[in-house]
Amino acid sequence: MSDAEFVASFSEKHVINGDLLHGEGATQNIFNPATGEVIAEVAETSLAQVALAVNAANAAFSRWSRTTPAERASVLLRIADAIEKQAHSLAQLEAINCGKPLHQALKDDLPAAVDVFRFFAGAVRCQQGQLSGEYLPGHTSMVRRDPLGVVASIAPWNYPLMMSAWKIAPALAAGNTVVFKPSEHTPLTILALLPALQEILPPGVLNVITGSGEGVGNALVSHPHVRLISLTGDIVTGQRILQAAVKTVKRTHLELGGKAPVIVCNDADIDDVVQAVSCWGYYNAGQDCTSACRVYAQAGIYERLVEKLGEAVSQLSFARKNDSENFMGPLISARQRDRVSSFVERALSQPHIERITGAASHSGPGFYYQPTLLAGCLQSDEIVQREVFGPVVSVTRFDTVQQVVDWANESEYGLASSVWTQNIDLAMQISSHLQYGTTWINTHFSLVSEMPHGGLKRSGYGNDLSSYSLQDYSVVRHIMAKFKPQF
Repeated sequence: MSDAEFVASFSEKHVINGDLLHGEGATQNIFNPATGEVIAEVAETSLAQVALAVNAANAAFSRWSRTTPAERASVLLRIADAIEKQAHSLAQLEAINCGKPLHQALKDDLPAAVDVFRFFAGAVRCQQGQLSGEYLPGHTSMVRRDPLGVVASIAPWNYPLMMSAWKIAPALAAGNTVVFKPSEHTPLTILALLPALQEILPPGVLNVITGSGEGVGNALVSHPHVRLISLTGDIVTGQRILQAAVKTVKRTHLELGGKAPVIVCNDADIDDVVQAVSCWGYYNAGQDCTSACRVYAQAGIYERLVEKLGEAVSQLSFARKNDSENFMGPLISARQRDRVSSFVERALSQPHIERITGAASHSGPGFYYQPTLLAGCLQSDEIVQREVFGPVVSVTRFDTVQQVVDWANESEYGLASSVWTQNIDLAMQISSHLQYGTTWINTHFSLVSEMPHGGLKRSGYGNDLSSYSLQDYSVVRHIMAKFKPQF
């Protein structure tokens, strides 16, 4: 069975108010990035259908918001079971739509999506808050956490199903209703899951629409019934969302990318660093906002690290006919590949930057770019300061810890970082000074549902994981009751 035939075996309908519907807008081609071939055509949701979806979510809110945490938990667990039941076919679909190796989708993406739904099923039943009591004589105060209303969720294309889980699970767990828009590049997995979700969720609680950000996305976020906009995307898109939100004072929840510094001190275990960076700097073709893409190596370890890391990166496998042998997939589109290529070309035009390995597009089919390592980069270089979002890692030499902490914090991004040293006192001190939502010590890219994932500075704000995410998707309310003393 060809990729196109396999994709065609799944529904491409949207779900609005519990009904599976064809989009009424323009048709968009969906590509397999590994081959460059069109594998499906998906019709966009029309603007009228966007309004219908929001209105359906708004109508469903009054009932869904009054369900108990136990009832909502039961629904989330059923969704997790439905994903797990279809795991292999969903992984195949995601691998085709994203071009990523199937074994990674099966091992990483699908279990992660399942785990997120199961985590929030538990988390919503054990929330904590301030004690009720008499803080004013004759009055009892209570604090409630109530859902916001309709949540507009917009997901990226790098981890389609996992990002769907990150967006949908906490919003539904908190008692909100959702209108979800996947990336126009990667709608297939969530669409394939809709028949199962239709059987589990009451009509209107989750509505899924498709289309571009400029058309469908803008109509969604500007709708007056939307109370929160949740976006994972780039900074420019986040700025547009904020501009739209300010008109009606909508709440926003934004994860806007990163440029993770990897601080390697002289006493670090160099083999551990090489293993981590050669993996997590290039995983998913570097299309990850926490990618280990900006290495700062102290002078005493710099030369050895560059040499060993170059050897490891040059061995990374990609674009092989036997997909099980591939570590890295392609970039999502020709446009993204060309964008990455232009970053590298501008970097190599600087005489002080050295190409260690890679730095070229793949000659065969698909949107591949060679795993690339650049050394001798300076703090002021574009390749160090801007998010490339591709399989490109830069290495910069530093002398003192104070210097590298300052350099790391100069960045406009503040999502993730890591520190590598065998001196735990030093590691903790550096971590406390770094302005990043997550700092790993002697590891990188280790995510768990129980811990928050969010950024600082232009990387945005709000958390996609942990019980803190439930707080982002709800509002604190104070209820005060006056009573007459009876004794």
